[in-house]
Amino acid sequence: MSSSDIFIGETIGTAILILLGGGVVAAVVLKASKARNAGWLAITFGWGFAVLTAVYISGPLSGAHINPAVTLALAIKDGDWSNVPLYWGGQLLGAMIGATLVWVAYYGQFHAHLTDREIVEAADAQVKQAKAVEAREKGAGPVLGVFSTGPEIRNVAMNLATEIIGTFVLVLAVLTQGLNDNGNGLGTLGGLMVALVVVGIGLSLGGPTGYAINPARDLGPRIVHALLPLPNKGGSDWGYAWIPVAGPLIGAAAGAGLYNVAFA
Repeated sequence: MSSSDIFIGETIGTAILILLGGGVVAAVVLKASKARNAGWLAITFGWGFAVLTAVYISGPLSGAHINPAVTLALAIKDGDWSNVPLYWGGQLLGAMIGATLVWVAYYGQFHAHLTDREIVEAADAQVKQAKAVEAREKGAGPVLGVFSTGPEIRNVAMNLATEIIGTFVLVLAVLTQGLNDNGNGLGTLGGLMVALVVVGIGLSLGGPTGYAINPARDLGPRIVHALLPLPNKGGSDWGYAWIPVAGPLIGAAAGAGLYNVAFA
């Protein structure tokens, strides 16, 4: 794979991932959406289908890592770090593009949601009570969940552990069952398997933090949320932002380390 193939493939693949993944969250939570209140099952399966679509589109170009944690795991597995910056750069750029496209697709719904007096006033009241209400995402605006993840109970150790464990499972699944014949990315059947694993992680481990399990998936859209001209959007919760970056990277390193010891 050439450098341009890697960067373009990861940019396109991650953009598709976030467009469809963030899109299903927007569909479920935003006012005036036909899918409003469809629930957690819709979100988890939507993210799984997003992974599947992104893998099949970008696989021929870049191997469809579409996740810095997967790139890190493969680098640890193979000992080849030369293309890591290309993968990570394409993934972050793609995540930002995908998040912007979600805003474009749901522009009317974002406006209706964020100008609704009941929603805005309720969000303001919850922020003011954040110290007393442990489940509230301190500093998070009313639509940040469309772009990024956040904890239901804010505890650094617990939140970090959840992201580490979820990504550990993902990476083990990728390394043992998901790789293509060259071992440098996801294959056709592997992509399907990994998509189902992502659904499983969401259903089983997604409750505490929203299961980022992908640093670019969280950081890129969070940057976009901070930059977009959304009325009454509130904060981007930067105090929490390091956890869905560090947790998946730690989990990926642990998963790749176990793979090298037990499977290689």
